[in-house]
Amino acid sequence: MNHSQLPATLPETDRTRHRRLREQGSLDRGELEAILDAGFLCHFGVVIEGDPVVVPTVYGSDGENLYFHGSVASQSLTASPGATVCVTVTHVDGLVLARSVFEHGVNYRSAMIYGVPRLLTDAQEKLEGLRCLTEQAAPGQWDHARRPNLRELAATSLLAVSLREASVKIRTGAPEDGDGPDAALGIWAGVLPLVSTWGAPEADPLLPDGIEPPRHIAARSGTRAG
Repeated sequence: MNHSQLPATLPETDRTRHRRLREQGSLDRGELEAILDAGFLCHFGVVIEGDPVVVPTVYGSDGENLYFHGSVASQSLTASPGATVCVTVTHVDGLVLARSVFEHGVNYRSAMIYGVPRLLTDAQEKLEGLRCLTEQAAPGQWDHARRPNLRELAATSLLAVSLREASVKIRTGAPEDGDGPDAALGIWAGVLPLVSTWGAPEADPLLPDGIEPPRHIAARSGTRAG
């Protein structure tokens, strides 16, 4: 992915400062980029007329901006220009099953991005944002499928939020009670990994016979997702 020349260390702001489980926090922009590169689904939180709304949607990252569909967020922008949103991306890697329920946890990778989203209005910039979003989810698909026409572009709300202000947390490894009093209980403890993989492509029932999935789609069958 074409990453920008933003500082290699994430700035620590009042919003991104790690106040709990600080040992799981990271200021490494490379780890932020790795988390974003591994996914394509985010949740963005906005406040609309005083009420919080959290919406799942697909995204694309170019290392400098996060692009995402935003019809709901665009309502917030209209009502409250300059309002900050929080966009989150999370990957669950496994359950951490300790000897004590109190010590149970989750192995995960997560990122939170804060910023004032910008509604894309220029047709060329919006097209580039949609390309980024499409390639994030299905690399190679932008050059395979028909691209949006002017009418479709006009009907699409696309937002961009800078990746300058972000918070990263990562948890890996075994339970943390192996050297404590509960170790004498004789209870199994460990990690139950969670791995998502892509299945075999399923053709549209209306697709004529003889049209096979393109190589960039077929090749993902059986590979890890996230």
